Amino acid sequence: MELGLERHDDRLQTDWPATRDEGLRRLDAFAQRMGSHYRSHRNRDSGPGRRDNVSLLSPYIARRLVTEAEAVDAALARHRPSTCEKFVQEVVWRTYFKGWLEIRPSVWLDYRTGLDRDLSMLKADEALAVDIERAETGQTGIEAFDVWARELVETGYLHNHARMWFASIWCFTLGLPWRIGADFFLRHLLDGDAASNTLGWRWVAGLHTQGKNYAATASNIAKYTDDRLGGPLTATGLARNPVPLDEGPLPPRGTLRHVPPLRVNEGVAVLLTTEDLGVESLGLPSTVRDVATLQLTHRRSPRAVSDMVAAFDRIALDDAAARVGTNSTVQLADEDLPQALVKWAQRVGASTVVTGYLNTGWVRDRLLDAAPALAAANIDFREVQRPWDAVFHPYCTAGFFKVKKEIPAILASLGHAC
Repeated sequence: MELGLERHDDRLQTDWPATRDEGLRRLDAFAQRMGSHYRSHRNRDSGPGRRDNVSLLSPYIARRLVTEAEAVDAALARHRPSTCEKFVQEVVWRTYFKGWLEIRPSVWLDYRTGLDRDLSMLKADEALAVDIERAETGQTGIEAFDVWARELVETGYLHNHARMWFASIWCFTLGLPWRIGADFFLRHLLDGDAASNTLGWRWVAGLHTQGKNYAATASNIAKYTDDRLGGPLTATGLARNPVPLDEGPLPPRGTLRHVPPLRVNEGVAVLLTTEDLGVESLGLPSTVRDVATLQLTHRRSPRAVSDMVAAFDRIALDDAAARVGTNSTVQLADEDLPQALVKWAQRVGASTVVTGYLNTGWVRDRLLDAAPALAAANIDFREVQRPWDAVFHPYCTAGFFKVKKEIPAILASLGHAC
């Protein structure tokens, strides 16, 4: 395992250096293309090594090594709002999905319990297990799909358009359980997060915007891949006019959690997770007793998560810890988390443990397990929520259009020049 991680460390240093400095470098390098170039070319998937039409910022924004606000500001600083509108909207899509899932967190729970059921089916259904293995290893005979499956495993990335095509073929042409497909993505995507991944697959399947699914077509794939993945695709045939999946009505809207402003400055220890590594702009106290990192990559899935994803998380956590500026960093182990978290806080004399906002997902699930132990030890556990989330999330109650039409006003209220 360690040798595998070392190989992935080498590859990450070449292709995806997992640091804020690298994220800012990419942000600056792409800023001039966030306007008309992005609007005109963003849907084209020309393959690995030919990605100048997209920013490749998603692994950094997902962990907030680069924040959404920084990405939007970079676009608005170089382009008129109307010119960079599409780039800004794509940044806000991730915010929208997170806010939507915060309002309906039971959808995440349903996904996790449903995934457990689907994976159990594989033990009893040998034919289905073989079909899943062929799909995940790129051996279905559908050329484009197989190329994307291998690309995802080898690089940790897929173009957004390819993700939609892949999910559509998985669900409607191959007829495979959508949750296992979503799990395949989450195990391998460097930018995977609970909201964007789960809801993106639900959107393709027709479960998010109920009754409206996404159907991949050979002509659309050929058009936006420069026909490089054609050939057998047309002959093989994709599902035509597929029927959206139906799993019953959406759960009713819940209430967003209220996160009070952080007002403590003494006796504070900082816990870093991959939920938010933008420590410079997180609003941490001026004095911090100690900093600890908690890596929960393996909790993305009941199955093995890519070593490349684990290595990216580890390097990104170390990078953020170094930027907090304390003398040392503790790496907490998941196995004995509640006790280890309490012992660490007590050892450094912290009465409050502060962390970035925990969105619905696997990190929040695990830390909820630790909350009672902290409370029993009279240690306050506090989250810091960014104004970006606090202002955007209340609009994320229905489809994206409701958020989209409010973007200029929301950005103005947050102080972003429009």
